[in-house]
Amino acid sequence: MAAVDAQFYWMSAQVPNDQFLLYAFDGAPADLGHAIEQVCRRAGACPDLGMRAEDGCAPTYPQWVPVAVGPEHVVRHDQADHSWDDCLAAVVGLAGDQLDIRRMPWRLHVFTPVVGIPGVRGPGAVAVMQVAHALADGARASAMAAWLFGRAAPVPEVAPPPVGLLPWRAVDAARAHRRLVRDVRAGLVAPGVGSRPLLSTNAGKNGSRSVRTLVRYRSQLRGPTVTVAVLAAVSAALSRALRDAADSLGAEVPMAKPGVPQAHNHFGNVVVGLYPQLGRDARVERIATDLANGRRRFAHPAAFSADRAFASVPAALLRWGVSQFDPDVRPAQVAGNTVVSSVYRGAADLSFGDAAVVLTAGYPALSPLMGLTHGVHGIGETVAISVHAAESAVADLDDYLQLLDAAL
Repeated sequence: MAAVDAQFYWMSAQVPNDQFLLYAFDGAPADLGHAIEQVCRRAGACPDLGMRAEDGCAPTYPQWVPVAVGPEHVVRHDQADHSWDDCLAAVVGLAGDQLDIRRMPWRLHVFTPVVGIPGVRGPGAVAVMQVAHALADGARASAMAAWLFGRAAPVPEVAPPPVGLLPWRAVDAARAHRRLVRDVRAGLVAPGVGSRPLLSTNAGKNGSRSVRTLVRYRSQLRGPTVTVAVLAAVSAALSRALRDAADSLGAEVPMAKPGVPQAHNHFGNVVVGLYPQLGRDARVERIATDLANGRRRFAHPAAFSADRAFASVPAALLRWGVSQFDPDVRPAQVAGNTVVSSVYRGAADLSFGDAAVVLTAGYPALSPLMGLTHGVHGIGETVAISVHAAESAVADLDDYLQLLDAAL
């Protein structure tokens, strides 16, 4: 297991980080049992879905070992209320049962029938893939789910982690960082946008938690990209919803790193300003610039050297470091006041049995310093904009959703 994946695994004991990928289908499968069998057969044909973690030796990194895919990988939920809202409430509850990747690193939850799915006139079906972060980041988990639901494209392979001694890798990373500093001073690379004060959205995940989802077509979102359009709308909605909002309002945006993945998690967080004080057009331009600058920093040799150095950290040292993390410590500054995770999940070519996909959504996990997150997930021309919030961060989620709906 690569160092970054092991870090996600060990950290999950203190900050749960399972991902939940929701797929809604137009109609319930005519033969649900057969549809579930199809999913299990496809999972068995994918090596990345047929393994679990073995973590028996403290001085070494955990190992991925083969495991058979069986009926226990799929759970059918029978609900008293078959509404879409009740289904979303049930999805929130799934986070209370985190996966033990020593048994299975993924599980599929099936809800059917579900009435009121956006874009579906009659009863439909919802399948939620629960994935441990150690197994996959958002893009890789989306590829796994697509394989389960019939897409021919295989899950991309991961190259073996680089081998190297930490002292040499550390020296190389230090040299590359000094080059980055020189490039920033010379104006060749833009600096990061910096940290900002805590707001109520950084209050953590205390109290009840809720999720909501808005649905748009791509043509309805004004902006150079879906991600930028939604970030601009989040800025407008948050600045109206938060009494303590400031001009420093910012968001963390997960972004895929360049190059060939050498771990199951091949991404980093880019911090962007949200610039609520600017008009919409100027705000869109500044947000797009921050994202582009973050992408350039990821492409700088310093980022690559830092990743190689981290990959060389001895397992015992990293395990000890993770154990020192204290989730109750409150810093004076944070990177962002919310998270906006955006993933395009490809063409609308997926199906569950004989039911075609109509939308896909996701609800990024909350953490001790992040009580409000957003998911932006597209399939075909349909985009789901989702909100996941704790009561301690957003007192009235429906009010915030109305503000976001209007801003979109």
